[in-house]
Amino acid sequence: MKGRVVWTGMALAAALTLAGWPQLASAATLDGATLSALWCLPFAGVLLSIAAFPLIAPAFWHHHFGKIAAAWACVFLVPFALSFGTGVAFGTLVHALLEEYIPFIVLLTALYTVAGGICVRGNLHGTPRLNTAILALGTLLASFMGTTGAAMLLIRPLLRANDNRKHVVHVVVFFIFLVANAGGSLSPLGDPPLFLGFLQGVGFFWTTTHLAWPMLFVCGVLLAGFYALDSFYFQRREETRSDFLDPTPDSAPFGIDGKVNFLLLLVVIALVLMSGLWKPQVSFDVFGTHVALQNAVRDVALIGVTLLSLALTPRAARAGNDFNWAPIEEVAKLFAGIFITIAPVITILRAGQAGAFAGIVHLVNDSAGQPHDIMYFWATGLLSSFLDNAPTYLVFFNLAGGDAQTLMTTGATTLAAISAGAVFMGANTYIGNAPNFMVKAIAESRGVRMPSFFAYMAWSGAVLLPLFLVTGWLFF
Repeated sequence: MKGRVVWTGMALAAALTLAGWPQLASAATLDGATLSALWCLPFAGVLLSIAAFPLIAPAFWHHHFGKIAAAWACVFLVPFALSFGTGVAFGTLVHALLEEYIPFIVLLTALYTVAGGICVRGNLHGTPRLNTAILALGTLLASFMGTTGAAMLLIRPLLRANDNRKHVVHVVVFFIFLVANAGGSLSPLGDPPLFLGFLQGVGFFWTTTHLAWPMLFVCGVLLAGFYALDSFYFQRREETRSDFLDPTPDSAPFGIDGKVNFLLLLVVIALVLMSGLWKPQVSFDVFGTHVALQNAVRDVALIGVTLLSLALTPRAARAGNDFNWAPIEEVAKLFAGIFITIAPVITILRAGQAGAFAGIVHLVNDSAGQPHDIMYFWATGLLSSFLDNAPTYLVFFNLAGGDAQTLMTTGATTLAAISAGAVFMGANTYIGNAPNFMVKAIAESRGVRMPSFFAYMAWSGAVLLPLFLVTGWLFF
C-alpha cells in the first residue's frame, strides 16, 4: 500500500515533467499571508470524516477510508492548482510527500515491523499491579526507542495479559496516554517534535533535564490514577467466572521469539541519530523540495531494516503476535490525506501575524513581543492534538525566535512549554500522534471495542485536560 502511494507520486511527477511543466520551486516559499483560512476546510473535512464515518457508516468507512482521505486531498489540490497554478500545487504535493510523509511512514513502518517481530510468549495475568508495571515500563522505554517502538513492543503482551478480563478499554486508553505519548518526552528519540528540535540545534540531553519534572509529574499522576481505576474494575466489576476459558493457557512457557529484532531496533535508533548528527551539506532538489543526503540514506536504510526484519524473524514470532499490516495501512492512508491537506494550515501559521491565524500569535506573545509560556504550552498542545505535532512544534519554535542557543538558555521555559505541549497533548485525540491510531487498530483486531473518535476525546477531556491545567500552572 505504501509503495502504491510512493509510485503514484513518482508517476505523476514523471508525467508532469514530460508534459513540459517547469522545475517547481515555488511551493516551499508560498507566502502564508496570501492564503485564506478557507484553504483549511479540506483538512477539517479529513478530521470530521475520521470522527464521524466510523459512527454513522462503519462498514463503508472500513472499506473506503483510503478513498475518502484521497478525495479530500483532491478537494484541496485541484482548487489550489486553479488558484495558484499547477506548479505551486504540484510542488506542494511533492513537498508533503518527500519532506514529510515518506520519512514519517518509512520510520513508522520500520518500527512497526521490527517491534511486531518480537513476541513475548507465555501467559501473564492482567492484575492492576502487573498492568501498571507494564505501562510504567513502556513509559520508560518510549524515550529510548520511540513512542511507536515501545507501543508496538508492549501492546500485544498487555492485551494478551488481559484477554480474559471483561473491562479492558481503560487499559488501552491509558496505554495511549502514557506509552504512545507522554513517555517519549525525555529525548529526541522519543517523539518526532523533539527530534526536529534536535535537528534545529537543541542539545540531545536538554529535554532530559528540562522536561524531567513535568514528565514525572504527568506520568506519575496517570499511573496512580490508572492503578486506582484498574483496581476498581478488577475487584468490584470483574466477574469471577471459573468456567471462562483463558485464551492463553498457563501451560504456555515463557520466552521471547524474534530476538534478532532487538538488534535491528538498535540499528533504527542509530540511523535516526545519524541523520541528526551527520551533516554532509549535500542535498537534491526534487521539484523545489530539497532532500538532504543524510535523510535519503536514513530512509533507504530503514527500508532495508524493514526487509531484514521480515526475512530474519521466525514465522512463529509474527504468528504469536497475530501480526498483520492493517494498522500501518490505516495510518499510512489516513495520514497521507492529513499531510497533504495540512499544508495550507502550517503555511498560514508560519506567516505569523500576517496570516489568517494572527490571533494565535497575539495569544502567545504580549504587546512587547515577550512570550507567555503557559499560552505556548496550550497553543502548541491543542494544535498538536489535531495537527501533526512535529510541524506544529516547529511553527511555535520559530514563533519563539527560532534560535536554539537562545531558547535553551534565556528562553528555556518557553522551549520547555512548547516541547511539553507537543508531546503530552498528542494524546488528546487519536490523530494527535501516529501510535495512537496503531494501538487502537491492534486493540480492535483483538476484539477490544475501542471508543469512537469523540468518545476517546471524552476520556482525554476528563483525565488529561485537568491534569494539563495543573501541569501548566506548576511548571509554565
